[in-house]
Amino acid sequence: MNVALLRGRLSREPQARSLPSGDELVEYQVTTRRADQPADSVPVVWFDPPVAAGRLAEGDEVVVVGRIRRRWFRAGGATQSRTEIVADAVVAGRQAARSRAAVARALRAVAEAEAEPVT
Repeated sequence: MNVALLRGRLSREPQARSLPSGDELVEYQVTTRRADQPADSVPVVWFDPPVAAGRLAEGDEVVVVGRIRRRWFRAGGATQSRTEIVADAVVAGRQAARSRAAVARALRAVAEAEAEPVT
């Protein structure tokens, strides 16, 4: 099972990109904070997002539900890797009902996976 759940603030403006494949995506940088702990900055990508995905702005609180992915690529003649969250949903924190619904869907998926036998 691979489920990621983040709540934090956008630490930069969202960046929309079109890939050579024709896929559209939005990239976010989400900063999470825990009491008495250093902040963590997490890269998030959302493929084929709705139009509203670009309306978020730096400083907005968001809830992200998705999965963790590590990808490998060549840059500058060297192989590099990046670990990121691939979002299934990115919801503005001010949309409390939608945020709760996204978290509830993720928790249901975890509960259903826990009930399945491991093969």
